[in-house]
Amino acid sequence: MVKKFLKNALAPFQYIRRKTRPWRRRRHELERRLLEVEKVTRSMVHLYAWDLRQKVLAEPRYLEEKRLPRFGFKAYSQNEEDGILQEIFRRIGTSNKTFFEIGVGNGLENNTLYLLVQGWRGFWVDGNPEYIDYIHQKFTIALSNGTLKVKHSWVQRDNINQLIAEGQEDSKDLDLLSLDIDGNDYHVLEAIDLLNARVVVVEYNPKYRPPVKWVMEHNPNHSYDGSSDYLGASLKSFEILLSAKGYKLVGCNLLGANAFFVREDLVKNHFLDDCSAENHYEPERFFLKDGLVPLHAANFGPFQKK
Repeated sequence: MVKKFLKNALAPFQYIRRKTRPWRRRRHELERRLLEVEKVTRSMVHLYAWDLRQKVLAEPRYLEEKRLPRFGFKAYSQNEEDGILQEIFRRIGTSNKTFFEIGVGNGLENNTLYLLVQGWRGFWVDGNPEYIDYIHQKFTIALSNGTLKVKHSWVQRDNINQLIAEGQEDSKDLDLLSLDIDGNDYHVLEAIDLLNARVVVVEYNPKYRPPVKWVMEHNPNHSYDGSSDYLGASLKSFEILLSAKGYKLVGCNLLGANAFFVREDLVKNHFLDDCSAENHYEPERFFLKDGLVPLHAANFGPFQKK
């Protein structure tokens, strides 16, 4: 009786299932084809962005021998910072291959991981506890052998000098300082008492073209949510600030995100004579990032040098 009852009760559902089977098959086929279209479209976007990037770099401005954007490439950096940093240090050399980076994310996309892979040593700071936990899991070997140190800290202008002192405990010389905290970058940089790194990389706000001077009002509670361009400072403001600290602006990346400064005693004739924001400013071209997307997602693990 129970089986017969269940059979009668389920009969309408089985009837509907039989009748809708062709529709479900069509839906699965449509989903499969849409995924294929998505893959093709994504590939076309990447190819178009890459082609457009090459066309921009073919302009006379970028063919100047000492201009940096054409040297850019992405290994672990967010944009082309890996290549530009490689070229800068090729020109000026290194002291002891040390870095200090603030705002490293989960460690797999920043300005210094590619240097770590090449035998550099350094200190990472980030304010997101989840990122720090991930770094402790992913970079166990580098952390255990002392080539990398990491600290969870919400970087402010009143603790930046303490953090730098902690990061430089093994050496007074620093090759690279990279700062990207999407907000109070200018104020943190301004608060550094003794800035002696050979190279400083800082994210600027491309909305404000030279000669505009613009600095986000200091807000210790500011947190970037990705929905606003109210952050950081203009390139001109960073040029003036770092010039007072003994640095020259030597270039920006093509996407209009990061600016590169070299300590003035190292500039010599390695870079363009005009170190102004007006000469080096790059507008926002974030759409070109599609041309830098790698085939595989970034990862890190044990490796050998041989």
